[in-house]
Amino acid sequence: MHSDMLEKVKAYLLDLQDDICRQLEAEDPGHHFVEDSWVRQEGGGGRSRVLEIGKVIEKGGVNFSHVFGNTLPPSATAHRPELAGRKWQAMGVSLVIHPRNPHAPTSHANVRFFIAEKENEDPVWWFGGGFDLTPYYPVKDDVLLWHRMAKEACTPFGDDIYPRFKEWCDEYFYLKHRNETRGVGGLFFDDFSEGGFDNAFALMRSVGDHYIKAYRPILNARKDDAYDERERDFQLYRRGRYVEFNLVFDRGTLFGLQSGGRTESILMSLPPLASWRYDWQPEAGSREAELENYLKPTEWLG
Repeated sequence: MHSDMLEKVKAYLLDLQDDICRQLEAEDPGHHFVEDSWVRQEGGGGRSRVLEIGKVIEKGGVNFSHVFGNTLPPSATAHRPELAGRKWQAMGVSLVIHPRNPHAPTSHANVRFFIAEKENEDPVWWFGGGFDLTPYYPVKDDVLLWHRMAKEACTPFGDDIYPRFKEWCDEYFYLKHRNETRGVGGLFFDDFSEGGFDNAFALMRSVGDHYIKAYRPILNARKDDAYDERERDFQLYRRGRYVEFNLVFDRGTLFGLQSGGRTESILMSLPPLASWRYDWQPEAGSREAELENYLKPTEWLG
């Protein structure tokens, strides 16, 4: 039964990686993801796909991994002490897209499955994932589309799912030292096994499938917008906040590094260029200042 579960999830994740890469390449004609397969010494491996220096996508990565081992890292057992001493497997697709145009938002998504087993005991398993959007020059219609797709992904599984996952996303993607959210949110969930395997797996698939439905129209609408050097500089400045979150708070980054994952694939999420300035403040009333109105938990759908 457990091997059957794993094979179903793995087949879906590999297909999802293929589909997302294909659709993103269609938005950046002439540029393609380069595949890099890798093996993890402690067990498992994956295939990383990276697109760099595209006309539309300055850097993007869509990674599949399936890793396993006999001992979990501290970042995992700290949250779930009952996992100590169990053999484990984790698989997922994780992606980050950094467009070149400052008017096109950065997007992130991941969907994953985890199972830990011990002889003579029931397995512990769950799904997790979500997607979130990080605009630099936000367009409200884009934000509303993003959240409508997030809600659509969740609605078949209960009216409470979208509000729960949306709130979880706002709380998770929060830079405590900056007192701001990473972007305009979306969905985040973890440790999800409600309704049994079939229901939980269906929810994970729905979230995975809705990412590209939400992001591709936004990327298509913004990728050719005119921009100037000031807007490009602001994009790089705000990308610095993205780097801060991923290196300080992101649980996936910590798990990957502590479990001996492939460093290049784990840090694929970092943008190719970013900048930091000392105590810089946007000019009052500017479009740069407008972003601040979006960097707080908001009930976008009313």
